[in-house]
Amino acid sequence: MRIAWRRTFAAGVIVGVMAGAAGTAVAQVSIGSLIKLFGIGYVVKQFGPQINSAINTIMLNNKAENKELTKVVPIISVGVGLGTAGGAYIGAVQVQGPKAALDQVQAVAEIEGSFMNQIRLRGLVPVNSLNPLAGNLHRVYGVGVTALVDFQL
Repeated sequence: MRIAWRRTFAAGVIVGVMAGAAGTAVAQVSIGSLIKLFGIGYVVKQFGPQINSAINTIMLNNKAENKELTKVVPIISVGVGLGTAGGAYIGAVQVQGPKAALDQVQAVAEIEGSFMNQIRLRGLVPVNSLNPLAGNLHRVYGVGVTALVDFQL
């Protein structure tokens, strides 16, 4: 439990730093945003296996079952690139792949950008760290994203 809280806290610090790096002042991060960040991070870490099982059941019931192992990890989104307003977000995703690769995945980095304010671009990259800052991405190959998890706030 203590380790999970430390990891959640570390993810919060990382996202706060990423928000600052994206041009948003860290001072503008509200208490409510931090509570949501820690809360969602905690839910994903604590209830990931149950969320994963629910997703797999939904997929199976719709004849779209996964053929490889799956798990649920946090997704950390940061707006970067041309014409992006910036900001940081957290949620959850289900990833799928062979066990050796899946065991390495700690999070998914969602890299966002836009082109001429007309086209939104989003890349989902499974990474082996909760620190998915640009230039520090350590992609885990052979793993794909199979489901997005939205939390109603």
